[in-house]
Amino acid sequence: MASLQYVDINGASLAYKICGPENAPLIITLHGGRGFGSHDSDFKAYSPLGTKYRVLSFDYRGHGLSSATKPYTFAQIVEDIESVRTHFAGADQKVIICGGSFGGFLAQQYAIQYADKVSHLILRGTAPSYHQEEAAIQVLEQRLHKAPSFSVEMLKNKVFGAFESDLEFRLVHLAMSPLYSEKFDANAALKSCLTNVYNAESHNEKYFDYRSSLHSVTAKTLVVVGDKDWICPPEHSELIVSLIPGAELFLVADANHSVHLEKNTEVIAKINDFLLQ
Repeated sequence: MASLQYVDINGASLAYKICGPENAPLIITLHGGRGFGSHDSDFKAYSPLGTKYRVLSFDYRGHGLSSATKPYTFAQIVEDIESVRTHFAGADQKVIICGGSFGGFLAQQYAIQYADKVSHLILRGTAPSYHQEEAAIQVLEQRLHKAPSFSVEMLKNKVFGAFESDLEFRLVHLAMSPLYSEKFDANAALKSCLTNVYNAESHNEKYFDYRSSLHSVTAKTLVVVGDKDWICPPEHSELIVSLIPGAELFLVADANHSVHLEKNTEVIAKINDFLLQ
């Protein structure tokens, strides 16, 4: 089992796990959960790729077990990703970038900004701009019965707005947890919300729009999305595919935002096939 390690990157101490053959192509996974996510679920989901690839999952600054070293901007985190690539793969080596949700936002920005450093781009349950918020609000209005302690106002003003404290962030995330999976486990959700690190300040850095720049992505691109994804509905993955030359869409039936966990075997098999291209 891979052990937790730390690496100093651009003045921050970043927590990470890595597995796979030493000289294999490197996959850098970029986790979701702006302000509260960590490498844990990504490493669990993608470590099966470690038979053929090196799989590296890390916590961004201000997230998980990494240091709360400011700034938490998209621009800074993307520079951290580039420094992680250089540290683990070498200055001239291309890598595979795999980003989901918030990590998908970062993955798109990295693939645009450092196009010559990415061989393959894998995006999961994400969107090309913050305008996905409008569609997510519409989906929530139809599914509020699944999360009776959550509200449209919380989504608009907190999740897509700003949290006033880490405690408020934690409570709202617990309230919205039933929306993320088609098979909700309340006990697991409570345990996750009790153990997660919540950083409201790192969450509140937002707004992005890559729609006019995605044509410059040169990496072979696979976009994975569950057909029931509530917060980044499939139409936004379809838009990404239409904007990146040669991109491929993988729409997974009966899966929500956590498609990489809900349908792990199916997703890993697809990624393995894709990476052979």
